[in-house]
Amino acid sequence: MKILITDDHAVVRHGLKRILGEEFKDTTFGEACNAQEALELAGRQKWDVAILDLSLPGRGGLEALREIRTQHPDLPVIVFSMYPEEQFATRALKAGASGYLTKESAPEQMAAAVLKVLSGGHYVSPALAEKLAADVGRGWSRDPHETLSDREFEIMQMIGRGKTVTGIAQELSLSIKTVSTYRARILEKMQLKTTAELIRYVVERGLAS
Repeated sequence: MKILITDDHAVVRHGLKRILGEEFKDTTFGEACNAQEALELAGRQKWDVAILDLSLPGRGGLEALREIRTQHPDLPVIVFSMYPEEQFATRALKAGASGYLTKESAPEQMAAAVLKVLSGGHYVSPALAEKLAADVGRGWSRDPHETLSDREFEIMQMIGRGKTVTGIAQELSLSIKTVSTYRARILEKMQLKTTAELIRYVVERGLAS
């Protein structure tokens, strides 16, 4: 089996290799520390499973997830994040993740997640499964940021990290006018009046991955 691990912390990659290597003998691992490396490795070799952090330097994990799923639709991706399930799991699953685990999960949960996605299933914790079931019954959670599209959510995160409209436009290869339009749309959807209010919202909820 071949597993691609993407995390910007070497100690996390080492820990995952040790945990999974004990469970799955003769496994080959690939390591990436950012989205670009992950995409290059995903295209260079065939992998059975990818494990992806959301908080990455440069292009974020959600963007990397979308690109991997577009370019390699048969590759199951398990998101392994420091961010709580209630903040990111639903969006990650909608973006194509086959599973979601927080970094507080027990080691055996990662092995269980790998087995589940290899069989074609999806892996979530019992608590998240209960939340998803409840959401289906009443409609998706209406937290303001959950009404945003993936691109709007990405730009909201970048604004929350203090990036300027010009900086965002350069990083995403968009025009300044387009980014300004996104910002206005984000503020309208979230019923906020200023960029400062948006930054405070992002920081207080730990959404600036």
